[in-house]
Amino acid sequence: MKKRIVLYKRLSDALLARLEEQVEVTWVDTAAADGLARLRDALPGAHGLLGASLRLDSELLDLAPQLEVISSVSVGVDNYDIADLTRRGVMLTNTPDVLTETTADTGFALILATARRVVELAGWVREGHWQASLGPAHFGTDVHGKTLGIVGMGRIGEALARRGAAGFGMRVLYHSSRAKPEVEARYAARYCSLEALLTEADYVCLTVPLSASTEGLIGARELALMKPEAILVNIARGRVVDEAALIEALQQKRIRGAGLDVFVQEPLAADSPLLQLDNVVATPHIGSATHETREAMARCAVDNLLSALAGQRPPNLVNHNSPA
Repeated sequence: MKKRIVLYKRLSDALLARLEEQVEVTWVDTAAADGLARLRDALPGAHGLLGASLRLDSELLDLAPQLEVISSVSVGVDNYDIADLTRRGVMLTNTPDVLTETTADTGFALILATARRVVELAGWVREGHWQASLGPAHFGTDVHGKTLGIVGMGRIGEALARRGAAGFGMRVLYHSSRAKPEVEARYAARYCSLEALLTEADYVCLTVPLSASTEGLIGARELALMKPEAILVNIARGRVVDEAALIEALQQKRIRGAGLDVFVQEPLAADSPLLQLDNVVATPHIGSATHETREAMARCAVDNLLSALAGQRPPNLVNHNSPA
């Protein structure tokens, strides 16, 4: 008899067909009005879950006594209580690697767009204001040859370092949980304290995972350490930054600008003060949002799920001490 899974993220026809060959699939659109009720109805018989962007609390997990694996179509796992899943004997898997390059592209897009005021000036042209040659009031700032500070030197951090050093001749500083000599050798990068990085960098790019130690990592004190001409880029998680402190720093022009792909509340409210500021480029969490990457992530998630349900140790197991 086939094992049963609950799918709450749409897959391509090819991936869905592959799943249906090996497991019984129940599709639940969690965004629908009755989505949560349908999910609750489906959980009692589920051996696996596959999806993303859904917080699975203990109340929901209590409804799934047969659950063996949750396959998250994401690299971040801050929506899950990993200790609780491990206690329940539920494997959690994610999809690292396949989104590294695309997310690093997004980070550099935000660096360039914010530095060169691309969004602001494109709108200015579209509104018919380009009537003469530009003067200093509309100038941006260079990216090449500047100092790139990367907070979090994981896969995405290293991909950003490569772009900055090799593509733009940037000096690379980084702060991470530990020094990484191999990264330093490849990109002439320098490991330093967070305070030193914030003081020296022209571009501060956040790539850390969200955890108890990184929530609110960048607050009023840290923003005050940045240069007045520096730009903050966040492709990590919104809660890594104290958003109120950032808004105040931007309004008072204590830093030059911010390129933001993630926010404390998503979707970002239309009346957010961030959207009233010309020195902010805000994108709707597009870090991995390309056709190619999202398909690769979904394929990886399917591989993880089927491997776990077959009694194997899945390739991207997050809770390594679970009984896989």
